[in-house]
Amino acid sequence: MTTGTALLVAATHRLRAAGVDDPARDARVLLAHVLGIDRSRLTLALPDEVSPDDASAYERAIAARSHRQPVAQIIGTRAFYGRDFTVTGDVLDPRPDTELLVDAALTAPFVTVLDLGTGSGCILLTLLAERPDALGQGGDLSAAALAVAKDNARALGVIDRTTFHQGSWFDPLPNGARFDLIVSNPPYISETEMAELAPEVRHWEPHLALTPGGDGLGAYRQIIARAPKHLTEGGHLMVEIGAGQGAAVRDLFQQAGFAKVEVLKDLSGHDRVVTGKRPPRPIRPA
Repeated sequence: MTTGTALLVAATHRLRAAGVDDPARDARVLLAHVLGIDRSRLTLALPDEVSPDDASAYERAIAARSHRQPVAQIIGTRAFYGRDFTVTGDVLDPRPDTELLVDAALTAPFVTVLDLGTGSGCILLTLLAERPDALGQGGDLSAAALAVAKDNARALGVIDRTTFHQGSWFDPLPNGARFDLIVSNPPYISETEMAELAPEVRHWEPHLALTPGGDGLGAYRQIIARAPKHLTEGGHLMVEIGAGQGAAVRDLFQQAGFAKVEVLKDLSGHDRVVTGKRPPRPIRPA
């Protein structure tokens, strides 16, 4: 038998040797998960002996993290906007930066919302949880990702207000479908940038959700050009973007006729979200 302290010290050294950015934090998160306790209580539990079964489970978790598998995939969940979402290798790991897109969306009036490339559903389902009267639809090319999103919708109690579609962007929508709000965190990493990503992202997250290839703007060109036909008058389109893409995506919004186009910065000062409003149709003389 060994103590939690001994396991934690050894795991931290192992993760540091593997190049993990914050080995002490990850070692603590994984130990709390294996022991089935809240992370805030871990310090109190460290002097206790750990059962052989729990020690073996911790060894497997640390081995996975040493191979740079993301913590969220190992423990199966990620906190996002104050709620826990199921995460698998079929979806992107929800990131804190994406919460800015949710913040922006919640400033707009909407009853109907569409999330393109929904993945885990973290954006769409958070919006529905925050707006109990809203109805939402989410689309994704990946059937496996949609299965994760449906599980999250059930867990959050919003499945009855959510419809999911499998297909490319607007293609699977019914004819004439319009929404007050369209949101998306599409693949935006350029082909050349993919090689520079951390192993956690490059090797463990779905490439389909990371990059469209080329200059990384392909998904925006498709979404922005087609969005006006699926927005109610005065409706909003909001998309997350990568670093350095603000000006290019803003130009695409303006070329498509959007009004009040804004580029919003995240807490690090990087361009992160672009928003635009579909202008009302001009009133024709009688």
